[in-house]
Amino acid sequence: ENADVVDCSANVRSPCRSSVEAFWDGFQSFDARIVHSSSRNIPLLKLKDWPAKTDFKSVMPDHYVDLMAHLPLRDYTHHEGLFNLSARLPSGYVRPDLGPKMYIAYGTAVMPCSTTNLHLDVSDAVNVMVHVTVPTATTPEGIEILNQDRTNIERVIERQSPDIRKRCRSRIPGALWHIYSATDADKIREFFRRSETSNSALDPIHDQCYYLDDALRQQLRHQMGVVGFEIVQCLGDAVFIPAGAPHQVQNLNSCIKVAEDFVSPEHVAQCVSLTDEFRYLTEEHNNHEDKLQISSIIYHSVKEAVAALLPVPST
Repeated sequence: ENADVVDCSANVRSPCRSSVEAFWDGFQSFDARIVHSSSRNIPLLKLKDWPAKTDFKSVMPDHYVDLMAHLPLRDYTHHEGLFNLSARLPSGYVRPDLGPKMYIAYGTAVMPCSTTNLHLDVSDAVNVMVHVTVPTATTPEGIEILNQDRTNIERVIERQSPDIRKRCRSRIPGALWHIYSATDADKIREFFRRSETSNSALDPIHDQCYYLDDALRQQLRHQMGVVGFEIVQCLGDAVFIPAGAPHQVQNLNSCIKVAEDFVSPEHVAQCVSLTDEFRYLTEEHNNHEDKLQISSIIYHSVKEAVAALLPVPST
């Protein structure tokens, strides 16, 4: 079986067809990873939209049931959750695709290479780390890089709070997140547009063309007063990302994450604002269309709430 694979270490992240079997071999073993013949760099691969032809529920029905049963804050995150406004859409509607979606990728802490560049989403999301693998290696080159990985992961853990450090000692660290307030999105855009490397034709966030490494995060704080939240996601951890919050991810080890989107009452206004903002993107952009159907969600949520508040007519 072949699938679309993206090399996260490349400057241009264009998907290419590759063997799924070869990807999984490299997921577990550094020695099995394909080396670029020209640069000798080790690629950091990510499976794009896999499985591509069918949804998560159809491919892994047992895992789907287990995931839905164990999502945190199920009143918000479950498809039929009381506070998940997307659940208010009538059964006759084609509901928006809110997941779950799998994110499967290699990782490294040797260099500041993002698994997912800085971007934001139109809805809220919960991201669960369901599997982490520390790759093995037998070649001198592989052993050296994996030892560097362990050293750099330790440095990331050491700058966390005591509680986080304690948790990371008992679980396998999988990914490093940086999440910013939705209200800081325009400041982040302005920060990139002031940069000499910025392309004025691009939206620095919507086009996912930047990763804020340590140096850029320091500049962002000093120049714009913007400070985000740094989160080390270990095996079994769930990370909540509010609608409109710019965020980026760097896998520290090989990871499988599962994300479920939802529409909370607290952030529905942000969903409306972002939907309007996305309309001004080019037609070729992935977020140009209103895939969330936020107007219909609000209409049926209000309709259901008003019906519940009105007195029942006496017979």
